[in-house]
Amino acid sequence: MRSQGSLFDKKTKPQGEPFVWVTGTGLALGMAMIVFLLGLILVKGSEVFWPRGVAVVELIGPAASEIGRTGRMAGIITKQQVKKVQDPDGAYEARELQFFLGNKDVYGISFKFFDKDSIKEIRYPKDILRIERLEYGDAFGYPVSLRNPNGGEFKASDPSFMQRLRDLNGEILRRWKEIKKIEKDEIGVINHRLGQLKIEEKRLLKQGAFSEARTEGIERERKELAAEYQELAKLAQSLRAAQREYFFRYRLESGEEKEIPAGEIVDFYFPNRLVRPEKVDIFFKNIWTFLTTEPREANTEGGVFPAIFGTFVMTVLMSLAVTPFGVLAAIYLREYAKEGLFVRCVRVAINNLAGVPSIVFGVFGLGFFVYFLGGSIDKIFFGETLPTPTFGTGGIFWASLTLALLTVPVVIVAAEEALASVPRGMREGSFACGASKWQTIQRIVIPAAAPGILTGIILAMARGASEVAPLMLVGVVKLAPNLPIDGIFPFVHLERKFMHLGFHIYDLGFQSPDSEAAIPMVFATTLLLITLVVVLNLGAIVIREHLRKKYALRAF
Repeated sequence: MRSQGSLFDKKTKPQGEPFVWVTGTGLALGMAMIVFLLGLILVKGSEVFWPRGVAVVELIGPAASEIGRTGRMAGIITKQQVKKVQDPDGAYEARELQFFLGNKDVYGISFKFFDKDSIKEIRYPKDILRIERLEYGDAFGYPVSLRNPNGGEFKASDPSFMQRLRDLNGEILRRWKEIKKIEKDEIGVINHRLGQLKIEEKRLLKQGAFSEARTEGIERERKELAAEYQELAKLAQSLRAAQREYFFRYRLESGEEKEIPAGEIVDFYFPNRLVRPEKVDIFFKNIWTFLTTEPREANTEGGVFPAIFGTFVMTVLMSLAVTPFGVLAAIYLREYAKEGLFVRCVRVAINNLAGVPSIVFGVFGLGFFVYFLGGSIDKIFFGETLPTPTFGTGGIFWASLTLALLTVPVVIVAAEEALASVPRGMREGSFACGASKWQTIQRIVIPAAAPGILTGIILAMARGASEVAPLMLVGVVKLAPNLPIDGIFPFVHLERKFMHLGFHIYDLGFQSPDSEAAIPMVFATTLLLITLVVVLNLGAIVIREHLRKKYALRAF
């Protein structure tokens, strides 16, 4: 009896329970790692925009002579760490602080470590100014004077000095916007038209249809455009000259005085006077500037708007390219193809394509899309512009097609599974009503499978938007002078090179001349890329859920 009871207990004992705990623990660890990583990126990325206090440090010993005759310098404490020091008496640990010094034009570096033992005093004076400049990054100093075009000086001791400086800075920023509009938009349209006239002239000469009347017409239009160009160039030059009429003088903590054109000042404030609401206001202002302006200072300063725009446009073009090909291939494999050697080989090929390294797709895109297709298009349609290539070089169109080829296996597999999940009874009911096979697929199967198909598209978007390696070969650049979509006819320029957030992160982290200065921007851009991918995916998920609810009742 005891042996029978033991056998019964052994048979009824739950099987596999330890593996449930193991898999649950693995899932919990994975989720914790993801949450920690996202939290780290969020915190480090947000720190870039939060205004921090500027410390004045008095140094002693050899460190003092490295800074200047006073042994004092101003900076922001960015990091504390412990280092091991070797001396004749043995090894010991010493604490050191990293400072963001600013004033790169003076010190030649942006960051520097100082041993805590070499720091005599740290204080936070209320009257030190943080100046954001167009070049050489931020500067820290005490305002001295503002020199006007007539040679007079407006002293910082005057009660209205800061208000005068703010008003002048507002005028300067408005003037920069006007200069940008003239040089990039209005002069850009003229240059584009002059280029078209040159191409038209070459085309007429090649076709032998270059008449005297047409020659005079082209030359007349060219002279009109040149005159308009000269007028706009003079206006832009006068505006640029006005940006250098006023000069701002400030004093460093070392006692040295520096003078810069007021037109180089982007923004300024007293960081040690800020209260919480003012810091929050500057925080959101910095975020807006980051999202809406162009990069400067080797991409370590300014914003990333061109990279945001390029990433978004490329992802949309990639989705428009991959969706029809992926869905049509899935429909053929699931609904029309007969099971056999050919279909099995196709499915094996699709699975293998999903595991090919992305750089291989980049090489294929460079060879097939850029050199073969692009070169052929140039020879047929843009022969007048050769040897300067139009489509025979990297561009956003070829980059989108390359990533579409990279992600099409994901869409095919997801779409095929979605089509297979549609109940057979829905197909048979459609056939019983007299519908053809294509009518059944078009009006019954595809709408019912749409949520699953969109799942594949979402996965493709998530992977394609974050890829970098293929883009380095087929169109992405460090800095793109023009956006792929603008106000110049034909408005969408698929041949143009573009900026991408993923490549921007790579460029900041590994190609920046000042890697320490680039680290905060790396986290901020990473946070932005993750946010953009999430927003694109959420949009697709909302559409998927709408379709799922719409066609939910059709399964019954």
